[in-house]
Amino acid sequence: MAQLISTEDVADPRLDDFRELSTADRRPDRPGGRGLVIAEGTVVVRRLLASDYPVRAVLGVARRVEELAGDLTGVDVPAYVTSADVMAKVVGFHLNRGVLAVADRAPQPDAAGILARSRVVAVLEGVGDHENLGALFRNAAALGVDGVLLGPGCADPLYRRSVRVSMGNVLRVPFAALPDWPEGLQLVRRHGFRIAALTPRADSITLREIGPGKVALLLGSEGPGLTQEAIAAADVAVRIPMTEGVDSLNVATAAAIAFYEVSGR
Repeated sequence: MAQLISTEDVADPRLDDFRELSTADRRPDRPGGRGLVIAEGTVVVRRLLASDYPVRAVLGVARRVEELAGDLTGVDVPAYVTSADVMAKVVGFHLNRGVLAVADRAPQPDAAGILARSRVVAVLEGVGDHENLGALFRNAAALGVDGVLLGPGCADPLYRRSVRVSMGNVLRVPFAALPDWPEGLQLVRRHGFRIAALTPRADSITLREIGPGKVALLLGSEGPGLTQEAIAAADVAVRIPMTEGVDSLNVATAAAIAFYEVSGR
């Protein structure tokens, strides 16, 4: 059972993992980053507690910590209970959700391991916006995508904003880096996947024409989309039919449509 600890001391050193998150929660490759996984809100904290990520501590107002009582049973971590005012001063901003948890990163599977046990995967190139990436992971979890492979230019799925927007689903959907871009797509192909590049090009086929079998959906950045090199390395170019005058969608929205179409076949 988690140990409940009341504190009203803003300077309490036991709360240092939660301190000044607006600057301290940075990707590990940025100066000052510690690489912690941070969950916000009862739903996301609950998913972190149930994940393989080693939880370090929980911090929240009494009502929110009480809502997590069942989830904290059998979890040997400290749960610090404080006021909303103290929590805001520690965190660095007012937190409407009233509870946070921090964890260390867990070992991630490699790309080959994900491909070996998957039927549908998403392969991303240049998806650098944390909110779009989080929304994409939420869609992947909801619509039956087995894993996500990250090509160059992608944001960190475990950045605080990505975890929050995904509603904790980045903790559930396996992901891995895919090196040697775009040559690394050969690894995907060797595992029996047909690589379908999502693009509005006029010569592309529709999603429903992909055909049966294992599919890797290749998705590009929010602005320019996939590079020509990535499209050329795919097996087929596919598009989402749209009304005249509109040629593109937000990447997370386009991904949701493609996930639904391919996973539901």
